[in-house]
Amino acid sequence: MFKQTPVAAAVSMALWSLAAMPAFAQQQPSGEAMQTVQVTGIRASMAKSLAVKQNATANVEVITAEDVGKMPDKNLADSLQRLAGVAVRTDYDEAEKVSMRGTNPDMSLILFNGHTVSGGDWYVADQGSSSRSTSLSLMPSSVLNQAIVYKTSQANIVDGGLAGTINVTTRKPLAQKEKLSGVISAGASYAELPGKSAPDLSATVNWKNDAGTFGVIVQGFAEKRYVRRDSVSRFAYGTSSGWDVINTTTMKGITDESLAGTGLKAADLNGVRLPGSMSSEFVEGVRDRKGGMFALQFKPNNDLDINMTGFHSSMNANNHGRLTSGGIYSMLLGKNDPLGGTSATAINTNSNGQQVFAQIRNPVIVNEKTIYGHDLRVLKAADIVFPAGTTPQFVGNSEGFYRDGANATSSFLDLDGKYRVNSDLTVKGLVSVTRGVGKTDRDAGTTFARYGTGFSYALNGLHDAPDSHYIGAGENVPGLNADGSGYKMVGRAASGIKTTDKEKSLQLDAEYRLDKGVFQSLETGLRYSDHDRVSGRFGPAFKSGTLAIQGQQGVTPYPDDFGDGLGGGNWDNSGFTYSPEAVKAYFDSQTKVTSPEFERRVSSEIDMRERQTSGYVMANLEWEKMSGNVGVRFVRTQVNAQIATPIPAGACDRTEPGKPATTCAAYPGAITTAGDATSFYDGAVFNPKAGIMYYKAATDRTFNNALPSMNLRYEMDKDMIVRFGASKTIGRQNYNVLGAGFGTPVCDANGCRVTGPNPDLKPLTAKNLDLSWAWYFARRSMVAVNAFHSKIDGYVKTGATGTSTVDLLDPRDQTVKSFAINSSSQQGAKINGLEVSYEQPFGETGFGFTSNVSRAKTKVDDGRPMVGASDWAGNLGGYYENDVMSARLVANYRGEYVSSSTAPSPTANSQGLSIINGVAMPTAPTIAAPVTTLAFSASYNISQNLVLSFNATNLTDAKRAQYRYSEEEPQKLDVSGRQYYLNLRYKF
Repeated sequence: MFKQTPVAAAVSMALWSLAAMPAFAQQQPSGEAMQTVQVTGIRASMAKSLAVKQNATANVEVITAEDVGKMPDKNLADSLQRLAGVAVRTDYDEAEKVSMRGTNPDMSLILFNGHTVSGGDWYVADQGSSSRSTSLSLMPSSVLNQAIVYKTSQANIVDGGLAGTINVTTRKPLAQKEKLSGVISAGASYAELPGKSAPDLSATVNWKNDAGTFGVIVQGFAEKRYVRRDSVSRFAYGTSSGWDVINTTTMKGITDESLAGTGLKAADLNGVRLPGSMSSEFVEGVRDRKGGMFALQFKPNNDLDINMTGFHSSMNANNHGRLTSGGIYSMLLGKNDPLGGTSATAINTNSNGQQVFAQIRNPVIVNEKTIYGHDLRVLKAADIVFPAGTTPQFVGNSEGFYRDGANATSSFLDLDGKYRVNSDLTVKGLVSVTRGVGKTDRDAGTTFARYGTGFSYALNGLHDAPDSHYIGAGENVPGLNADGSGYKMVGRAASGIKTTDKEKSLQLDAEYRLDKGVFQSLETGLRYSDHDRVSGRFGPAFKSGTLAIQGQQGVTPYPDDFGDGLGGGNWDNSGFTYSPEAVKAYFDSQTKVTSPEFERRVSSEIDMRERQTSGYVMANLEWEKMSGNVGVRFVRTQVNAQIATPIPAGACDRTEPGKPATTCAAYPGAITTAGDATSFYDGAVFNPKAGIMYYKAATDRTFNNALPSMNLRYEMDKDMIVRFGASKTIGRQNYNVLGAGFGTPVCDANGCRVTGPNPDLKPLTAKNLDLSWAWYFARRSMVAVNAFHSKIDGYVKTGATGTSTVDLLDPRDQTVKSFAINSSSQQGAKINGLEVSYEQPFGETGFGFTSNVSRAKTKVDDGRPMVGASDWAGNLGGYYENDVMSARLVANYRGEYVSSSTAPSPTANSQGLSIINGVAMPTAPTIAAPVTTLAFSASYNISQNLVLSFNATNLTDAKRAQYRYSEEEPQKLDVSGRQYYLNLRYKF
């Protein structure tokens, strides 16, 4: 891959043992001395990164361990976002998911030492999403030796990175200069919003024998920080994720009389977009990350090199909080359902024996142009009030939660070896196992209904909290007042989730040196992997169906400074929550132990096996000023899914906990031992016919793909390089669209339908073109321009009825019929983009800067924006360094993007149509607004071996905003506060 220069050769030898990755240089000629590359400090690390980038055949970006040490980065995603064309999804001011070139994180493949790595998610929604994206929150920056981001593909790179591949290499013992060396770092983190500090510790020890043939690295880390998020949103129960339209036919309180003096008639409000709620949310938690890594290296001679690397990381992330949410829809529809239901059968309001409907007073209506070009109107401000004399009615909810046992782990063990058979033939091998688990032992919470007589609001734009306050609802504390206003407990819920992801893989590679004309060498290899993904929810049984009231014990108000960073004017930033201890004690008293089998909720389970087999051949080329490679990779993907399929009600008997398992003759595969959330109350007779039961239906699909690729590198002169890449890449569909469970079947005059997965979805493929020009005009200086194009086939489209069917029983007559599956289909998409990078020191002053900006324009066949795709992203950084100290200030910008889950539900309507004012228009996505963050790092050399460092992230305390059809429909606004880190590092 790399031209033969001293720097490139040194880098190549450091990376040679990566069995799954390409050869980075030609073999060093026999007898020629290898130049040692000594890297220290910001400037030297930049020189190293640019040297690797300059000599690469493919279009790559590079970061090194030294880069990370001089940046305010706490995990690998933080570091990767500094590169051109790379963007991240951030939670609580820490980057987690990485995307490339305007795509979703699922389309980027992350490798460690050349193999995939399984990782769990800490957040309960991500744990159940079954996304393929790798969360890097478990990977501290300290494990990094070097990361190479491949923007163009080639045959000897592991398949699966539709948009690009990132290979992270860990340190190797024999690459260290001293026999015994290491780093010990001790410090603390401080989170400004929660006002808490926590320890931050890590240590690395490296040893090698006198002969330099065997070495060991051992590393451990324990990093903890507290987090908090203050939010306001339009979340609401009942309707359309917080937005819908006014309909005076059903909202009967909106009359000409109620609008007297406004200049409006009731008919003028029909079709106006209405926010369902002005919600506020307080969330507090912890990120407690512990783990370690070891590396063994045995290199008895220049012909044999064997490495073993093991890694494990675990992060505890318990979190708790409460959402206070208004019920504007319920009020206008005259509904008094304590959980916010708005259907025709929901409980009606009742004041003095009469149903009452809220009115809209003092309305302010603005016009908007949606992202799809439609004209709509938005109710920007209004008083939503019941008529005078109305007794307190339902006006909203307060929903608390404590996620106990929230944890994510990631582990891998790999063994790789390289053996030079003779001067022409080198063989390599890699064996790896990896396992990641994301789980929440119990996601438990209680719901309170709030009663009052009205609600008032005014939207203040995208980046300021809206004005809002409740009318006649009493103080924001639990409990009902004498007049019926206040809060009443109305619901409880508890469940857990666990997702396990694991893979075993084997790869064999060989390179044969040809030196025949333009053909320098020939590479070939085989790879096999066996991947399992198992996910499912579980829930405890309650002792009684009677709702026990959660009392005043453990009640705490929102912090005094809640929402201070959200701006806005007169808004209700009060609230209450329960301490985690109080929530845990309440549910411990209300639930009982049954059995793990009875706690299963089979309907939520994903149970998949995926086997990947691939082989490749690739020729490395070189002539005069031109070099490159051309090859093809053949890939077979076998997908086996066990899909949860419903059994007609009453067809089988469920097993009572503690009793022998029952069998079902009609459905021999029925899972009779699972409770699937059916009740099992103390003293009640167990009903074996209650609820819905499931069996697992097996699917088996095989997909074959050929992936040709070509990379060419031309030296216009020694400092000016032009590259061209053409390839076909593959990305596999998220697990849930292939293997999620079927929903309840429905048959009517239009036929039979059932919601569920589409196992026929083929992998995504992309045809890619890439053209780049780079000029390395001075030391540590570079300007580069890169244009790229991708045509994607197979992009998932949710909420559509495909061609797949499944045989189920018609619940009307109990006969087997063919059911159309309301699931995902596929479509095409395109990406066109441009990236510009420029970095340069200011002479010998010690000052310098780095910068890059990227534009990726995406287009999906149905006209909707691509999920997770940002049109614009950029970085601007300045640095200063001398022999004593260094400092770096870095700004990162990410443009707006659709922030829906990386793994949307296969039956979700996120890509369907909504009827608004009689016009069918695309359903409004949730869009994250542009955001700029600022981070700072500094270090001071107290002595040659002792360094004091200070890092700060999110210095501007950035607000993260979301909206729907346009910025006139703000959806959410939150802040997470600044984070500070102080560390003392001792190197020996």
